[in-house]
Amino acid sequence: MSKDLTKVRNIGISAHIDSGKTTLTERILYYTKRIHAIHEVRGKDGVGAKMDSMELEKERGITIQSAATYCSWKGNDINIIDTPGHVDFTVEVERALRVLDGAVLVLCSVGGVQSQSITVNRQMTRYNVPRLAFINKCDRTGANPEKVTDQLREKLDLNAHLMQIPIGLESDLNGMVDLVTMKAVYFDGDNGDIIREEAVPAEMLADAEEKREALLEEISMFSEELMEALLEEGDVDPALIYDAVRVGTLALDFTPVFIGSAYKNKGVQLLLDAVDQFLPCPTDVTNNALDLKDEENEFPVTNDPADPLIMLAFKLEDGRYGQLTYVRTYQGQLNKGDTVFNSRTGKKVKIGRLCRMHSNEMVEIDSCGSGDIVALFGVDCASGDTFTSDEISCSMTSMHVPAPVISLAVIPADNKAQVNMSKALNRFTKEDPTFKTYVDHETGETIISGMGELHLEVYIERMKREYAASVDVGAPQVAYRETISQRAEFNYTHKKQTGGSGQFGRVSGFMEPLEEKEYEFNDKIVGGVIPREFIGSCDKGFQKSLKKGSLCGAPITGVACTINDGSYHAVDSSDVAFQLASVGAFKEGYLKAKPVIMEPIMKVAVEGPNEFQGAVMGSINQRRGMIIGTTEEGSYSVIEAEVPLSEMFGYSTTLRSLTQGKAEFTMEFATFKAVPKSVSEELIKAYQDERKKA
Repeated sequence: MSKDLTKVRNIGISAHIDSGKTTLTERILYYTKRIHAIHEVRGKDGVGAKMDSMELEKERGITIQSAATYCSWKGNDINIIDTPGHVDFTVEVERALRVLDGAVLVLCSVGGVQSQSITVNRQMTRYNVPRLAFINKCDRTGANPEKVTDQLREKLDLNAHLMQIPIGLESDLNGMVDLVTMKAVYFDGDNGDIIREEAVPAEMLADAEEKREALLEEISMFSEELMEALLEEGDVDPALIYDAVRVGTLALDFTPVFIGSAYKNKGVQLLLDAVDQFLPCPTDVTNNALDLKDEENEFPVTNDPADPLIMLAFKLEDGRYGQLTYVRTYQGQLNKGDTVFNSRTGKKVKIGRLCRMHSNEMVEIDSCGSGDIVALFGVDCASGDTFTSDEISCSMTSMHVPAPVISLAVIPADNKAQVNMSKALNRFTKEDPTFKTYVDHETGETIISGMGELHLEVYIERMKREYAASVDVGAPQVAYRETISQRAEFNYTHKKQTGGSGQFGRVSGFMEPLEEKEYEFNDKIVGGVIPREFIGSCDKGFQKSLKKGSLCGAPITGVACTINDGSYHAVDSSDVAFQLASVGAFKEGYLKAKPVIMEPIMKVAVEGPNEFQGAVMGSINQRRGMIIGTTEEGSYSVIEAEVPLSEMFGYSTTLRSLTQGKAEFTMEFATFKAVPKSVSEELIKAYQDERKKA
């Protein structure tokens, strides 16, 4: 790997489902000579794309796990992470964007900005990742790059401008006009290897000049030199244009848009040029670490290989030969055989094997430095751990992990399946922070939780295939929440007197609904009526009470607890006494505060032919859904709605039968809302019946 960090690019390829991310990555690997033959995602040769190495990925034609690779283009080293498009695997996108410096947002020239494009863009914004947009599939019927660019501005609020315009569209896509160099670019040969530049076709010249003028006017805001050159009305040096676009892109104030068709081998090499020219190198991006000795002190990492080592473990894969840990190095250098320090556990770890990943292939290396994305073999750690040299104690800021919204009970067929299932669950929970598992103490069942039906379906299938664990699946469960709807007072005394020292504590105050946050504790005690050492015990007691509500047994959220009075006993008061007093006070106040059950509401987008629009809307209304809007794109329509998750189980089968298999839907978590009274009564009754059985 080059030591010149200005020649390093760490990029992610992200998009909505089926926009062509993996196909694009396959072409990038081919043109950079990392692979010597092109295979398709759903190819008839049975090989499948390089980056989809899992058997399930090849079968389903989707990306399930993000995969890393590396290549070189015109002297620059590029580390690439190909991420999934399904919202169920959103943590794969989160952790990739956390460690990447730049990203390519891929869009379908027909579908445009779709629901998951919005989610991915939000994730890029969360981690301040500069991005390029690539409008793929310009060879498809209905392709319209200009409309998609408008959607980038309207729906994603990006300052997006085309850097190229197509020469022909749909089946007539021949090449593109580069608006910077004002040349027509064509891609010849069986796989588009030969790039041919010619003059802009006469019939396109006026349109190209008009679009170039609009582009230059926009990007001149980022360069005084370019603005001066435009005012002089002479020929503008392309280098000035490239510099201005780079400044705007790095500042997240401009999004250059490129076009092409990865499947038809058109436009990929120009996108690679753009990655080199416009996306940041490691030194262009500021990453902060937290000093563990002084937690208020954040400091920027230096990217200097001579400084102490700092690297972040962002993804784990636990295979049969041990754990593979993907790490991003932020400063310093790591050599095979070095001993590093895990800042979370405080343990020292010796690095035995160091690899660079090419999808599922490992290439052994002796050392890596700042800006590298590599893998460590046989190191025991968790996702999000920071590794440092001994002389520095710090932690990189972690990634956002969304909470699971759906649960299933898994029942092993026999003892052997039980053992294998346990091994599988241990591995999956370690690898995936959004996949949770626990045993329900009332029913004795093992419950798995995740981001959606597909997410859990994939893990159950992997259990059966990779671990030979024969399991049955129980009915899906929804992650309900309970909350309060009004303010309520409490005044509870805990008193217990049985031989020896007793327990005494009185807690008084009120609870009230809290928006935005899950829980808040307010200490308004004056005059020492509750000693300072027991204030924390009150907080602990309230937090214990949040774990299980009394309506349907769901966790309680959105509650602010305030204590303003109480009393203690010089001998009988203790940490335990005040914890129990707070638990009792919470129960007393909770019942007075008119608790309600909240359910997860999903943002659903259904895309299908116009002829089925009425039937689809009817199916959403039947599921207590609220339609937010519909848009028609030629013969297709997109219906956006908010629907309770509990009503979405089995919807894919219903939708297929309603639309002759021609429609598809995506959904992602939107918010929690109170359930209707009839549903609330059913949930309360079911919970009470369950408790009676237990």
